[in-house]
Amino acid sequence: MTMNARTDLRLANEAWEAVMTAHAALMSGFAAEDMWSEVGMREYDVLYTLAKGDEPMRICEIQDGVLLSQPALSRMVDRLAGRGLVRREADAEDGRAVRVSLTDAGARIQREVGRAHAKSVGRELGSALSADEMRELQRLCRKLVA
Repeated sequence: MTMNARTDLRLANEAWEAVMTAHAALMSGFAAEDMWSEVGMREYDVLYTLAKGDEPMRICEIQDGVLLSQPALSRMVDRLAGRGLVRREADAEDGRAVRVSLTDAGARIQREVGRAHAKSVGRELGSALSADEMRELQRLCRKLVA
């Protein structure tokens, strides 16, 4: 992506700062809630990413959905597997690779925490934005990612 010659650098950076400030404030509030007793927020991100997949995922595929480096993600998968929340299996297409999926216990925790977290997200965004504003926010964020 190239910068438009007319891009207002100050405005772009102020917009970026506003996005990051909103993210930090929301995440801080979510982190303070009591739904994180069985899994932490980053662990939940991994479980949620796996739940969205239709089949076991490689580490690099999981990494696309979480904010963790590959080594940190590998260590987290090790810990989650040790707790019986995910399972590893050999990749049938590449003997060097491993695929990861949720266990029944991992899926249960993901659903329970997910329901509570969804209510929190709805409460926070719904108290600050109208339905049209949420749709616009969603559209703008998807545009930035595209």
